[in-house]
Amino acid sequence: MTTSVEGFSALDPVIQHHIVNTLRWPDLRPLQKASVASLLAGHDALLLAPTAGGKTEAAFFPVLTRAEREQWTGTSVLYVAPLKALLNNVESRAMEYTSWLGRSASVRHGDTTQAERRRQGTERPDVLMTTPESLESMLISPTVNVTDFFSELRTIIVDEVHAFAGDDRGWHLLSVLERLSAVVRRPIQRIGLSATVGNPEELLTWLQGGNAAAGLPASVIAPPVDRTGAAAPELRLDFVGSEDNAATVISRLHGGEKRLVFAESRRTVELLGNALHERDVTTFLSHSSLSLSERRRSEQAFAEAQDCVIISTSTLELGIDVGDLDRVLQLGAPSTVASFLQRLGRTGRRPGAQRNMLFLELKPADLLRAAGLLLLHGEGYVEPIQPPPAPHHIVAQQILALTLQKGQLQRGAALAGLQALGMSDSTTYRTIEDGLLEHGHLDSDGGLLFVGPETQRRYGGLYFRDLMAVFTVEAEFPVFHGRTEIGSVAPNWIATDPDDQPLLILAGRSWKVSFIDWKRHLVHVERSDRGLAPRWASPPRALSWALSDAMRRVLLGADPAGVVLTGRAQDALADHREAEGYTAAADHTVLASTADDLRWWTWGGAGANALLVAALEQVAPELLGEKLRFDNFSLRLRGDVDAASLGRALRQATSNFGGDLAGVDPLVDDAAVRGLKFHEMLPLDLARATLAARLADHTGVARVLERPVQMLRTAEDGRMWG
Repeated sequence: MTTSVEGFSALDPVIQHHIVNTLRWPDLRPLQKASVASLLAGHDALLLAPTAGGKTEAAFFPVLTRAEREQWTGTSVLYVAPLKALLNNVESRAMEYTSWLGRSASVRHGDTTQAERRRQGTERPDVLMTTPESLESMLISPTVNVTDFFSELRTIIVDEVHAFAGDDRGWHLLSVLERLSAVVRRPIQRIGLSATVGNPEELLTWLQGGNAAAGLPASVIAPPVDRTGAAAPELRLDFVGSEDNAATVISRLHGGEKRLVFAESRRTVELLGNALHERDVTTFLSHSSLSLSERRRSEQAFAEAQDCVIISTSTLELGIDVGDLDRVLQLGAPSTVASFLQRLGRTGRRPGAQRNMLFLELKPADLLRAAGLLLLHGEGYVEPIQPPPAPHHIVAQQILALTLQKGQLQRGAALAGLQALGMSDSTTYRTIEDGLLEHGHLDSDGGLLFVGPETQRRYGGLYFRDLMAVFTVEAEFPVFHGRTEIGSVAPNWIATDPDDQPLLILAGRSWKVSFIDWKRHLVHVERSDRGLAPRWASPPRALSWALSDAMRRVLLGADPAGVVLTGRAQDALADHREAEGYTAAADHTVLASTADDLRWWTWGGAGANALLVAALEQVAPELLGEKLRFDNFSLRLRGDVDAASLGRALRQATSNFGGDLAGVDPLVDDAAVRGLKFHEMLPLDLARATLAARLADHTGVARVLERPVQMLRTAEDGRMWG
């Protein structure tokens, strides 16, 4: 036994014994050693390590040691994760570690039975493992005595905290944690577990919430990763052109190995899964529209299967243990380097194994995005995690949730907690509260607030379950083969002609729709020898300035370092550079006129381009076409615009609004507002302000405006000239 005394000797002797004799670990990992002192002292902390870096144990072992020394009773530890599958995956380890000390751990989420929930109420687990939504459901439940249940709470461990912080679930989580602190009437230690992020100190301060305002001690614990002797990751970029071709490549490569394939849409997962099934490859699928039983088949395969392919959307990017994985493949490309690193970290866990990822690109645009992402990775870039600004709709949701929790609420009672988190100011809060009263979401009597009839009507079903989820879930029809649920499909995909029997691919298998129960919203299917993959709604992908600019640099000839491009990838990239290279330039932006339209190629990302459109709308609307159209890379302008007139307009915009267009808000249409969860709780101007603040990229637009505009036109032979 070579275990270092650093950290190890401070752990409870029983835990020390089991580390040596049960786990048979030769040593603690660096993060596990480094975390002990701070966590035993009760400090808040952010624990950073790559995937499979031992973050769970780095938190659990010191926290359980502290629980023994201080003789904690009742439910004293919360473990919060973003996915039910992640909770299920960690449950067995948590139960083992707590059992060493005669303690218990239990999972509670949307799939937990009522019998288990009742048992948790009478036999309270020492460690409760849950999601923010289930946690808030407990706070408002009439069957849970919140004060009794959480009175002994001391520590909260938030796994994959970066996944929370980057969207509205993070604001929701922080709000719920502040409400728990108010219930127990003392600060609760907060421990975040995360993979590599670009701004760890900011992320820790965000996680601390009210603890940071109170000045409680906190530290980022991120020991350097020792890769001495470790090979650089094996990164390969290929171009295959279709899901069917990708299936052919996958079926012929790496036989006998476990392969995890990430795809960027549920439709791609289904098409690839079906194609691999047709090639007799053992294949498992995972995405949000598959049934619980189908997802659990895949989860079981993660741990037990060997010669197989597992295809997933981003859900398996997080810390779910996929067992002894050999290969990671990627169709398309994620939108961030951080996401790429999470996926890459799934491999190389065995001693002597090499981290690896093979990109199989279906379209030239996908190839360019993958190359840009790998270029950023080679430059050492990782995105900072930025909580979404202006969470006005979450403020409204929290006012209603706190009213439900307490039964009645004094006007303004939720302001202090939300203000401490930076979620609202007093003026905006009053505007939101007044709007909730005006539209019947709240009722008032003698200065006290009560849940109003509009909240009951919209969210009262299943005791306000939909009010607890701050993310939007599209309505889908469950699909059954006999009595077995397979998954679900969007209703707008289903044919309304009763004589039509559409074909379907779901769970990677082919089906024919035999009957649609419109009253109960059910679809019944039979097996078929062919099918068609359904389409699920998904918003356009907004890329950052950093990634968009990296794609521009690839077009100009930059190749990602340390990446092997196959012959097919080299040929496809050369063709794309030949066809689209005129849109990019090293020292200026390009205004390109073609037979169809005029486009200003900024390569600035969606947030920067949204600001540019809004600024031009104010200073020179005559330059814009009838429809205000932009994407991640360009803006469409009137066909008679030239570089001089555009340059004058941009100089006027920066004069009026600053070099980063700080005085401009992107334009937001009504359709976008309707896509915002809880938008009906807000005045229309606040809903639009939320979306505008989230779309705007002022840093990116400043980078775009640093480069002048140059005009290109199409010659008769199709070539571009200046």
